Amino acid sequence: MGLLDKIEKLKDPSGEQGKDGAVAVDSFYETRNNIHNLVLGEINKQNHRDIENDLIKKLINDTVNEHVREVGKAEKQKIIEDIYNDITGYGPLEELLRDPDVSEIMVNGPERVYIEKKGKIFLSPIKFRDDEHVKNVIDRIVSAIGRHIDEASPMVDARLKDGSRVNAIIPPISLVGPVLTIRKFSKKPITYSQLIEWGSASPKMLLFLEACVKGKLNIIVAGGTGSGKTTLLNVLSSFIPGNERIVTIEDAAELQLNQEHLVRLESRPANLEGSGQISIRDLVRNALRMRPDRIIVGEVRSGEALDMLQAMNTGHDGSLTTTHANSPRDTIARLETMVMMAGMELPQKAIREQICSAVNIIVQQSRLPDGTRKITNITEIVGIEGDVVNMSDIFRYETKGELDGFGRFKGEFKATGFRPKCIDKIIGNGVMVNNEWFK
Repeated sequence: MGLLDKIEKLKDPSGEQGKDGAVAVDSFYETRNNIHNLVLGEINKQNHRDIENDLIKKLINDTVNEHVREVGKAEKQKIIEDIYNDITGYGPLEELLRDPDVSEIMVNGPERVYIEKKGKIFLSPIKFRDDEHVKNVIDRIVSAIGRHIDEASPMVDARLKDGSRVNAIIPPISLVGPVLTIRKFSKKPITYSQLIEWGSASPKMLLFLEACVKGKLNIIVAGGTGSGKTTLLNVLSSFIPGNERIVTIEDAAELQLNQEHLVRLESRPANLEGSGQISIRDLVRNALRMRPDRIIVGEVRSGEALDMLQAMNTGHDGSLTTTHANSPRDTIARLETMVMMAGMELPQKAIREQICSAVNIIVQQSRLPDGTRKITNITEIVGIEGDVVNMSDIFRYETKGELDGFGRFKGEFKATGFRPKCIDKIIGNGVMVNNEWFK
């Protein structure tokens, strides 16, 4: 019995139609799902690698045209696309992944798919058939980069081909079904000009940060989840001269650098036997042997903070990284905690002294309640007195607590008038500084 004969048997024997001539909704979706399963079964009988996408699309198209006649042309095309995406792509997510306005996708089980647009979260109309449908999409994503997820290893970090960050967690750990979170990244790197256009920073702030990067200052970008740390790190990295050797270290490769002399390293989790793990800390230590001019760590969240600080203190000036913290002062406390996680029995004062000698600038990135992302502080670490780390804001964003006609907070970027001590180092590295920036 051929594929079309099998599908013929799945047609609604009653032939019941509504007043508008359409098949009942339940029967319609059941027919679509059955067509999908049979097309997939027919493909699986053959060597999957020998079937080209065009042939798959033709098989789906012919099947739908032959046996789904009760719906309009647009609806029929939607069925064809849905089945094709299920078989060759990421199923219902394909539509969201193609939408440039969607910055984040959050799948909370098959029935509830949330999206983020312009910093605001909405419930989308997209749905999966069932838990197994979500799991199939997760498997397709993680297997593409050699990762694995099952009940024994129910959590995984991965990435899409475009660098978008993916996290998945499945039952029994998740009680709402498979959960998938995708942080999308623009196919074109965000530029200096776009940050100004979006009101994320002032021209003077970015000119100063450009001078800091070219002047080989060590910079930490701090902020909460979804505040735009990686986007800002990409912009800062674009200021690095093209003749320098850059080593990037990440959990999931997502930095978008265009320099030619670039080495990208990515950590690796343990395999099913619990061996083979390569941590961020291992990669930071290895990077020191690779003759880098710059070391860029996507995010420090554990003991690798100690190795990063040591790298900054031993001639690898101009290093960049990000971390989770709510303010520049919190960043210092978080760095202390992460250094302690390295297992070294160091006194608190010694840790703080190392932080002060290693880190020059903290850039605080924040997502405001109106959904906008802004650089709220650019702060210099100026030294240590006793046990207290002294810091001074160079620029800050001050909000007035009022909303404009577009629902955004009113505020402005201000220079504090403080002339940074790090200017001498910037000038010493041959980079010009304009004192007008700080007035």
